Amino acid sequence: MSALSAGLVGLGGGSALAAPPSPAPELSAFGKPLPAHVAAPYFESWTGGSPAALAAASGNKYLTLAFLQTATAGSCTAYWNGQTDQPISKATFGRDIATIQARGGDVIPSFGGWTADTTGTELADSCTSVDAVADVFKSLVTTYGITRIDLDVEGDSINNAAGIDRRNKAIAKVQRWAGRTGRTVQFSYTLPTSTHGLEANGLAVLQNAVDNHARVDVVNLMTFDYYDGATHDMAADTATAAEGLHAQLAALHPDKSSAKLWSMIGIIEMPGIDDYGPEETFTVENALAVEKWAEAKRINTLSFWALQRDNGGCPGTGGSDSCSGIAQDTWAFSHAFEKFTSGGRK
Repeated sequence: MSALSAGLVGLGGGSALAAPPSPAPELSAFGKPLPAHVAAPYFESWTGGSPAALAAASGNKYLTLAFLQTATAGSCTAYWNGQTDQPISKATFGRDIATIQARGGDVIPSFGGWTADTTGTELADSCTSVDAVADVFKSLVTTYGITRIDLDVEGDSINNAAGIDRRNKAIAKVQRWAGRTGRTVQFSYTLPTSTHGLEANGLAVLQNAVDNHARVDVVNLMTFDYYDGATHDMAADTATAAEGLHAQLAALHPDKSSAKLWSMIGIIEMPGIDDYGPEETFTVENALAVEKWAEAKRINTLSFWALQRDNGGCPGTGGSDSCSGIAQDTWAFSHAFEKFTSGGRK
């Protein structure tokens, strides 16, 4: 996946008085785990829009915020979109995240993406210190009170053995820190897939996590951009890709039940016409079918790339960042997935 995009007035006593601005919600210091089954579409944070506003408009309680990366290769400092004026701080998305949390939802910050993964600016590729990578992960938890971090590994990053090893060692280190401090911190990997499961390089990422005693809570399959020259039934291919991943996870974790393995699986779709072209078109009907399948299998996460595409503003256009390329109602994919979310904050 690529990374490219009023005060209230009160009336009283017969005169109009400007009411004091509403205080910003407080960020959660110790967040609660995400629901066991959660819909969390991606938000393209480079667009300059408000995640909280778009979440409210679309009816989404949970979002995945993309992306975090370094500004230059060799750096150990992560910024939103690699922009040095967007550090990990309450001044960057803090108010939006706190607003989403106050509504009973949360966000999942995501590292990497195609641009970072092909320019040496993915954090663990860029930074050669495991401790420094772990410290960046910790800073997200302590700054925003979030409980899950996503790691989008594709492009060059999925073949970078040193980066893979550093990333997993940092995950293990953060998990030990979370255990000592009473925090909840989950990690998900977002990986490209074939229609029958992970390719060898994606599977190697997970094997290295096992070797480093790094717990991977969720594996998100990008069930689009297959680039295999075939015309696809995108819903059917989602199911076969997940079945393949389930078998691969069973080999990696022979002690886990089938139900537990399904609870480690996430799916990311691309609404409408994806980057490959019309042969890979994910329809609203596909989304409804995938949601029912996901409920039946009791997978962990349903997502799509990206919330800004969830409209029918550019019929016939593939791979746009701002529209799906098909005729659809605005927020049709959000509404198709929204009932998947269960549980929530108490």
